[in-house]
Amino acid sequence: MTEPVLSVRNLRVAFANRRGTLTAIDDVSFDIARGEILGVVGESGAGKSVTGSAVIGLIDPPGGIVGGEVRLQGERIDTLSPEAMRRIRGRRIGMIFQDPLTSLNPLYRVGRQLIETIRTHTDLSEKAARGRAIDLLAEVGIPAPERRIDGYPHEFSGGMRQRVVIALALAAEPELIIADEPTTALDVSVQAQIIALLKRLGTERGTAVMLVTHDMGVIAEAADRVAVMYSGRIAEIGPVRDVVTNPLHPYAKGLMGAIPTLAQETDRLAQIPGSMPRLSAIPKGCAFHPRCPSAFTRCVVERPNPIAVGAHQVACHLYDRSEASAA
Repeated sequence: MTEPVLSVRNLRVAFANRRGTLTAIDDVSFDIARGEILGVVGESGAGKSVTGSAVIGLIDPPGGIVGGEVRLQGERIDTLSPEAMRRIRGRRIGMIFQDPLTSLNPLYRVGRQLIETIRTHTDLSEKAARGRAIDLLAEVGIPAPERRIDGYPHEFSGGMRQRVVIALALAAEPELIIADEPTTALDVSVQAQIIALLKRLGTERGTAVMLVTHDMGVIAEAADRVAVMYSGRIAEIGPVRDVVTNPLHPYAKGLMGAIPTLAQETDRLAQIPGSMPRLSAIPKGCAFHPRCPSAFTRCVVERPNPIAVGAHQVACHLYDRSEASAA
């Protein structure tokens, strides 16, 4: 087997406050292969964005990685110095955030920002870097890139600004892209275009993509595999088609069951009772057990470890064969 582009093993992220230490990410493991899009989905507060921030070294004090490891093409990066990590960000790992205005300086033309990024990570001359910037704008679907390269961010629509941010992320031809809610602020037609662009990155460039979102429609359309997160842990991970059509974990079943379909005629949408627990009040055992319709005694006292079920990995005692055989 070829080595994954990104390998995360037993990752733990914690934040210190006056009352003690709060664990935001607890024992998370996953791989992303070359050309693969891994979707990471869950409710707000599940730990999706914190996981992405930990991978790229953007957890600020009083938070930090307190366990596990992160490897990029086999090289461990979670122990690098801030300066060494800055050299990796942009060069080997590209970033796409939800609001493009947080990634673009409104005072500079987009061309200047692209050219500076390209020259920072390559040996290209100013003229060659400008040509490369125009090519990138064309690749991400900016019309008339030779003219638009000299525009300011406010002269672009929201969808076009997001395309510019994707061009920035691609400037140094990174091995991995972390996309944190890249389509949330966009209308549906523009979302579809951005999803198509992300998929093309994998097929044409072989770029690995970690796509963080709360939108299962985006996941179903864009991702190859999906990791469903709950309360800082991965509840289920597997091929996207399998998880969408045949979820195993009760939380994943609840998420999929809450998605309306054209075939349904109901007065109310399905919902999962209760809410995500606060970091300071994560229950013992399985964190989902207070909301789970299938919970039993073991769920209350013992935290489940991931279990292989076909192509899925599911953290649920319901699938523990040793318990089933004992019963």
